[in-house]
Amino acid sequence: MALTAALTVLALSGLAYAAPFEHGVQPHNFGQDRQPLDNAAAKPAPFCFPSLGFIMPAVLPSDNTNWWCDPTTEYAFVGFSYEVTACQSRAQLHKEFADIRTHFQSRYVRLYGACDREGFYDDIVDAAWANSLGVHALIWFGFNGDDVWIGRRDTLLAALHSNPKAKFVTRVLQFGSEPLFDNVLPHDQLAEQVLLAKQNLSSLHIPVTVSELAYGYQERGGAQDVLDAIDSINIHMLPFFSQDASTSDQAWPLVEGDLQWFIDHGNGKKMYFDENGWPSVTSPSVQPNSPDAVADIPNEHGYYVLLDQHCEDLKAVEGGGIGWFAHIYSDDQEPGYGIYNSKGVMKFPFAPRTHC
Repeated sequence: MALTAALTVLALSGLAYAAPFEHGVQPHNFGQDRQPLDNAAAKPAPFCFPSLGFIMPAVLPSDNTNWWCDPTTEYAFVGFSYEVTACQSRAQLHKEFADIRTHFQSRYVRLYGACDREGFYDDIVDAAWANSLGVHALIWFGFNGDDVWIGRRDTLLAALHSNPKAKFVTRVLQFGSEPLFDNVLPHDQLAEQVLLAKQNLSSLHIPVTVSELAYGYQERGGAQDVLDAIDSINIHMLPFFSQDASTSDQAWPLVEGDLQWFIDHGNGKKMYFDENGWPSVTSPSVQPNSPDAVADIPNEHGYYVLLDQHCEDLKAVEGGGIGWFAHIYSDDQEPGYGIYNSKGVMKFPFAPRTHC
């Protein structure tokens, strides 16, 4: 899991090349029909997707221009990371996406991990559409240094083109998780992959990004080519692993430090905290880098309280404010990080603000 990668500076040995797109998923003309992530012509809530109160149309619109909410309204809590390694059934996806939307007032799910079952992303699209949720989709590299991500990339791109609802629920396509930190590809080749995906998806108006730690960029000399290529900046914010970590209520300076680096190098792009949380337990693969870091349920809860307390600060960040995800939906998906425990019981009250 990506969280374990934050425990050591030794990255996995990766591929020595970036694979071309396979036959059947060739790029489209880029730059002629592309809609940028920022959308000044967006309709106001609740008349834009996926704002709270939005009513899904009975018939698909002709296209997804002016469909999405203005990203400047997407700050504060926006939803959950949701791990799909279990290859959840369509029924389970519908049930849990409904809970994510109605119980927690989420606007998005951010996928984590991979399910290679045929048609799985169609099930994601179906559940997201039925529950008025946007999706931050993910091309999952894994941590084995192999090239399985190439097939996943091509399968997902094909699904985005073939499913007529996909472009209406897929807000952004991510490469991840932590491909720079995990040394999956050299940064110039990762930037090339981002640009190729942007070309491929240009007719669908689906932006592309990379899901990554600040340190992943920093240890690659800043990887400014990747920051320049991506449409939004999807940040891993995991202050528990800082060498200066203690309790979550003291974590704001750690959050500010990583955030400021992205502000300084991000050219005003929209930013999200997507892999974002604090563990309630440690394990052999989840260990702190500070002797003072505390992992327990009050500190997991306290981290989200901290973000909620700083809603106005996050709203004021250039690029349209910071929208943050809670990593992760359930301990069944990522032990110790869930809002729900493994028995399906909420570990603490969780009702963060969606605006301020």
